[in-house]
Amino acid sequence: MPRKTPEPAAEPLEQAMSPPIIGETDVERRLDQELAELEARASPQTETVTPADPPGGTIASGDTLSDSQTEAETDETSAAASVPRAPRRRKAAAQKESGADPSQSGGEAGLPAGAAPEDTSALQTEPAPPADDTGTFLRPPRRRRGTPAQEGSAEPSESGEAPADGPAARARPIIPRGPRVVSIDEQRTVETQTDKLRSDLLDLTESLKGGRILTGTIQGVERNEDNRNVILAVLYHGDFKIIIPAEETVPPPEDFRGRSRGDVMHYLLMKRLGAEIDFIVKGVDIDNRIAVASRLDAMAQKRRQYYFNAERGRNPSVRVDVNAEARVLCAIRSGIFVEIFGVDSFIPLRELSYQRWLDAAQHFQPGQRVLLKILDIDRASRDEIKVTASVKQVGENPYEKALRRYTVGNRYVGTVSVVDTTGVFVSLADGIDCLCSFPRRGRPPRGSRVTVRINGIDNETNRIWGVIVHMTGY
Repeated sequence: MPRKTPEPAAEPLEQAMSPPIIGETDVERRLDQELAELEARASPQTETVTPADPPGGTIASGDTLSDSQTEAETDETSAAASVPRAPRRRKAAAQKESGADPSQSGGEAGLPAGAAPEDTSALQTEPAPPADDTGTFLRPPRRRRGTPAQEGSAEPSESGEAPADGPAARARPIIPRGPRVVSIDEQRTVETQTDKLRSDLLDLTESLKGGRILTGTIQGVERNEDNRNVILAVLYHGDFKIIIPAEETVPPPEDFRGRSRGDVMHYLLMKRLGAEIDFIVKGVDIDNRIAVASRLDAMAQKRRQYYFNAERGRNPSVRVDVNAEARVLCAIRSGIFVEIFGVDSFIPLRELSYQRWLDAAQHFQPGQRVLLKILDIDRASRDEIKVTASVKQVGENPYEKALRRYTVGNRYVGTVSVVDTTGVFVSLADGIDCLCSFPRRGRPPRGSRVTVRINGIDNETNRIWGVIVHMTGY
C-alpha cells in the first residue's frame, strides 16, 4: 500500500486569532509558513488521485501511482516549500483569499495555466490584499528606491534642500538688523543708526504711496554740465538725498527778460538756499539712497486743505483778516518772498515794519518763520491763488501809543537807524523813527547814539520830526 504523507498540523486557535506581526523578520517567516502549507495541500499525496485538473494532465479513475513517484513528488513539494518565490507568495495568497483551489487552476500553485515553473516573466505582480479575519498578514508591496514620486508631491532631498521648483529663497532685507542693544528701561529710547535709517525709509515710503508731505531745507543746488538747463535742488532726509528739479521747486516766471531759462531758474534756486520747503516723494532708489520729489505737488495739496473748504458750512482756515505763519523763501533789498500754506507771495519793504528800512535782506533770511496778517485773497482758480499779506500789521501800531509820550520842544535820546538823501532817521523808544536834518558837525554813522529835539508831531500820518543837538563820540 502506498504510504500517505502526513497532513500538516493545524494552526492553534490562539495563534490564528493573534494580531498581525509587525516585525519584518517575523512577517517573512509567517509568509513562508503559509506558503508551505498551501503548496503542501495542493500537491498529490494520496494513492488514488482524482482532481479536476491534475498537474501532469488527465488521469483516469482507478490509476495508481507507484511508491517511488509518490516519494519524488513529495521531495519536490518540500523543496519548493523551503525556497519560496515572491511572485508565488502573492499568487498563492490571492488564491487562498478568493477561496479557489490552486490544484484546479491547471498548473502549480502561483503559476498561470500552461506556464512552466521556471518561467517567471508570466508571473503576476499584483498588490497583496489586506489581512483576513483569521489573522493572516500579508506585506504590502514596497516602492523601489529611485522610483519617481507622484506628481504634485514635493519631497525634500536627502541633503535637506528645498526642491528646484519650490518657492524662491527669501530675498535679503533692504535694511539689515543691527546688533542687539541692552536697554536701561523696558522701552529703549536711544535710536541706533539702523533705527534711524529704517525710520527715514518709512517716511519716504509713506510719502511715495500715501502722498504724505515731508519738510526739508534746501542745502544745495546742482547744475548739469552737459545740459545747463537741468538744475536740481538738493535736500537731505537722514541718509537719503532728495533731489527736486527746478521746475518742480519754483514756478517759472512769465517773463525771463531776455535771459536763458536755465540761468533764471538757477538764480531763483540760489536765492532760496537755506529755505524750508515741503515736498512729496515721487521715486526712491534704496540702493543709492536717492529720492526724487516735487514741491509743487505738496503746495497744491496744501492749497486744497487751507484755502478751499471740503465741508459745508465751515470757512477755510486761511481767509482775510486772519493771522498766519509763513516761511521766508528769499530776501532781497525791496522785500521778501514767503510761502503761505502752498502760495508764494511777495511782501514789499513798506509792509515789513513801521520803521524805515532800506534793505529787507538785513532783517530777514531764508528759512526764517514770520507772523503776518492776510489782507486779501484772490481765488481765481485752485491752481492760481494770490495772497496779499503784511508783517507790520500783525501787531499794534506803535506810533499811536508812543506819540503820546513825546511832546514838542523836548529832547530825547535815540540811535541812528538810517542815513539817506532824505535825512537822518533816529530810532526812539517803542520803535518809532524821528526824521532829522543833517547836523552841521557832519553826518553821524549808523548805530551811533544822538540826542534829538522834537520839532513837530503829526498824529494822522504817524510822523515825527526834529533836529540833532548832540552826538556822542564815534
